[in-house]
Amino acid sequence: MVLLLTMLTLAVVQLALALHVRNTVLDAAAEGARLASLAGSGPGDGVARTRELIDAALASEYAADIEAGETMQAGIPVIEVTVRAPLPVIGLFGPPGSLEVSGHAAVETID
Repeated sequence: MVLLLTMLTLAVVQLALALHVRNTVLDAAAEGARLASLAGSGPGDGVARTRELIDAALASEYAADIEAGETMQAGIPVIEVTVRAPLPVIGLFGPPGSLEVSGHAAVETID
């Protein structure tokens, strides 16, 4: 009974850790997209900001695969920052690239 309760507790803690990692990486991607969408900034600035935020909050392995580019959504230019990171399955270890999140922001123009 104690073993079952311990395993259930560890499973809940692991789920909470996986959700924390996902939310942190998603927030960093969104913040990178917002920075890249400002007038005078570009996709490279968004990648750098995303990497900086992930390095500060998690570990550098989670910031290894970050891409940014400009796309069109409903006729509006949008910056998209995509992060591929490991989804933690046991502790902070997991299969690489199993978590993919994207942040979007409309490109600012000055007329």
